[in-house]
Amino acid sequence: MPFFRTLTIRAKEDELMDDFSMGGEELSEALQHLRRLNRIFPAAAPTLHGVDKLWQANGRPPKLSILDVGAGSGDINTKLLKWADRKGISLQITLVDMTVEACEEARRLFREEPRVKVIQGNVKDLDERAADIVTGSQFIHHFDGEELVDMVAHMLQASRYGIVINDIHRHAVSYTAVWLMTRLISRNRYIRHDGPLSVAKGFKGRDWRELKAKLKMSSMTYSWRPLFRYSVVIPRIANQSSSDRKGR
Repeated sequence: MPFFRTLTIRAKEDELMDDFSMGGEELSEALQHLRRLNRIFPAAAPTLHGVDKLWQANGRPPKLSILDVGAGSGDINTKLLKWADRKGISLQITLVDMTVEACEEARRLFREEPRVKVIQGNVKDLDERAADIVTGSQFIHHFDGEELVDMVAHMLQASRYGIVINDIHRHAVSYTAVWLMTRLISRNRYIRHDGPLSVAKGFKGRDWRELKAKLKMSSMTYSWRPLFRYSVVIPRIANQSSSDRKGR
């Protein structure tokens, strides 16, 4: 992955993690190293911000279910569990990922946490209103165009209250920081290739405005969060059916 590249528009290249014919021990190692990156660049904060916002908007219910799609090893959810403990919320989290390696890593990480379960699967196969809140952290940047709109629509369909998207701000500072840090902490080719590319595939404000227009969701909000991330919240309209969304 080159050190210098244009960030004017979103990158189109596929990440190595998008190739499901690969994987194995190298991918498992990459997921472990990704957890280190998530701690260095506080990756959980935008998700926590959005979940708290939806929780408050829906009357601060004492019970809450969260479905994290494209979850990887799901490490950012440790912050949500601590948040629930502070708030006295009975929280249940379901992690969904398509790869065996991610599910195995998630099960290892949460092996002593009964509030978390792991499912190997595709967001497109989830039941309607499967959880109160559906989250996606560093997941949505894998998609573009109509595929991006379709993926967000499926996330909305699977939620009762709405969805929270946590993704990367496409910016020269974040790209440089991730490029350097991935080379400092890892020799894993997934990390060195996909880390900077994730930033190049990330978003700017105009990208979120375009998505908002395509979804026709006036209630969608997005806010910049440290460090170079966006917290995007899309409440689900109570009387909006899946057929309504498909008709757009």
